[in-house]
Amino acid sequence: MQRKGSAVWQGDLKTGKGTLSTDSGVLSQTQYSFPTRFESGKGTNPEELIAAAHAGCFTMAASAQLSNAGLVSEKLETTATVTFEKLEAGWMVTGILLDVKGRVPNTDQAAWEKVTQAAKAGCPISCLLNTTITMNAGWKDDVTMRSC
Repeated sequence: MQRKGSAVWQGDLKTGKGTLSTDSGVLSQTQYSFPTRFESGKGTNPEELIAAAHAGCFTMAASAQLSNAGLVSEKLETTATVTFEKLEAGWMVTGILLDVKGRVPNTDQAAWEKVTQAAKAGCPISCLLNTTITMNAGWKDDVTMRSC
């Protein structure tokens, strides 16, 4: 299976602009630029797209881990926060925080932690990214658990 995304850029870095598209059409000439990446311009940016991809992948992986344990969630919710910092070597993604909340009947905190840790370790996007990934995993009534 292969998935494709494409980018077009016109102009220099600071005043230029670009568009991002995906084969599915969900992104179709979606605007991105210097202001959308480093300021607060309208449009998207690579880090935001990585955050969305990671949140979606992790949540599906958690659902799969729950299924493997014979459990089904009422709701899983993940927010991925990508930290993008200027270092001596240049701009780098220096970490991602997964903030996970879930309502899962017939489970307990120990089972939830096992499921979320397995999902974090096995999520294909987690495996792809070469950065520190931390996680807060809320259990049942959206109680925040410790970071890993």
